[in-house]
Amino acid sequence: MKKYNANKKEFYTLIILGLLFIGFTSPDPVKRKYSISQRWLTYPSESILFQPTAYESGIKSKPDKTLNIDINEQKVYQEMDGFGFTLTGGSARLINQMSTTNKKELLYELFSATEGIGISYLRLSIGASDLSDSVFTYNDMPPGKTDPQLKQFNMDMERVHLIPVLKEILAINPEIKIMGSPWSAPAWMKTNESAIGGSLRQEYFEAYSTYFVRYIEEMQKNNIHIDAITVQNEPLHPGNNPSMYMTAEQQAMFIKNNLGPALKKANLNTKIIIYDHNADRIDYPLEVLSDSEAYPYIDGTAFHLYGGNIEDISKVHTAFPDKNLYFTEQWIGAPGNLEEDLKWHTENLIIGATRNWCKTVLEWNLAADKYQQPHTDQGGCTRCLGAITIDGDSVLRNPAYYIVAHASKFVQPGSVRIATKMLKELPNVAFKTHTGSLVLIVLNKSNKATDFNITAGNSTISASLEAGAVASYILTPDSK
Repeated sequence: MKKYNANKKEFYTLIILGLLFIGFTSPDPVKRKYSISQRWLTYPSESILFQPTAYESGIKSKPDKTLNIDINEQKVYQEMDGFGFTLTGGSARLINQMSTTNKKELLYELFSATEGIGISYLRLSIGASDLSDSVFTYNDMPPGKTDPQLKQFNMDMERVHLIPVLKEILAINPEIKIMGSPWSAPAWMKTNESAIGGSLRQEYFEAYSTYFVRYIEEMQKNNIHIDAITVQNEPLHPGNNPSMYMTAEQQAMFIKNNLGPALKKANLNTKIIIYDHNADRIDYPLEVLSDSEAYPYIDGTAFHLYGGNIEDISKVHTAFPDKNLYFTEQWIGAPGNLEEDLKWHTENLIIGATRNWCKTVLEWNLAADKYQQPHTDQGGCTRCLGAITIDGDSVLRNPAYYIVAHASKFVQPGSVRIATKMLKELPNVAFKTHTGSLVLIVLNKSNKATDFNITAGNSTISASLEAGAVASYILTPDSK
């Protein structure tokens, strides 16, 4: 009997050890097999404009082992909020003036991921930007008059074009995120009492924080949620019409004493994002974030790239890793050059900004007419090429449309950036979506078609990319 029990014990022990062994040696669920289900290509030399194409086309030989883009989905970076554009007042007007049928078709093309390019993030100007057809704020007063209680606050001008267009967009994509950015406070609040330049007077800090609250609440009444605001568009560039100069010290003071407490008191969850200017002055956000009283109210920092290097913005992440980064604006000058614009913007923004921790990539701006209008006089941008050119019901798609489409259609909010091996001639970035698919965006900077390997999980896939082309590869895990 004792002998039998001992054998029985040994028998069960072997079974348990065997099961444990099987469990420990089972394939790592991350190390699964992938196959490329889609490749979307933009190849200007052959007029291929964001089209699905065969990924294996053009492979002539086994790629050099050094040309391997290794995707490591176990190494995760930031969660993405989205890709898109600034919907300027001028953009909204041009879209809203289209015929009902053509407007609907265009909005589905822009904002539906299944029927179009899936824009998932928009930036708005709070009041006029320099691409509005006139200069205005929501609390303008006659010269010499002030309104500290904001009794004259109204947003009636936005009910003509902007709000109706936003409602149609939200009907297509209810989850789209929206950021608001002011180009200027009302002139009566400023040191020079002008729309151009000048600074916010300290005695009107409280009134201006109420101005933000009123804006957010008014948009809420129209079922438009403002996810985030930046405190000031390009605070170190007072030459636009409109514009306003704001130092880092002033911005920190305004946030900690007025704007932050005002949003909290109003029970608004809208994020406060600082700076909203070029990568060459990271000292500005570093100074604001170093203010211990302003710090708790701040979600993160927004950047443009009209100066500096995209890699520099990672220094802000290194200094303050628990604060987010956003890329919010970059223009393309008319008439545009798809071949050059595609390479520069893809490398620096779609790839560069996201590899340097940005949760958004937004181009400037969504739409203009064939004369790059509307824009304000005496300081408005006269060469800003829209992602689309609208002429009545006619729509022309420009470089920024294709640049953003390579990410926006496939990398929806909630996707996370994952690690990839960076290659000198094949800059790239990868994301993992909520469905488990991987999205790899690759630019071929070289002057010749290049064969290379993509490694993901247990799979190594040979691919080829034409010179000067950009491709978005969708890698789907095998069902087995």
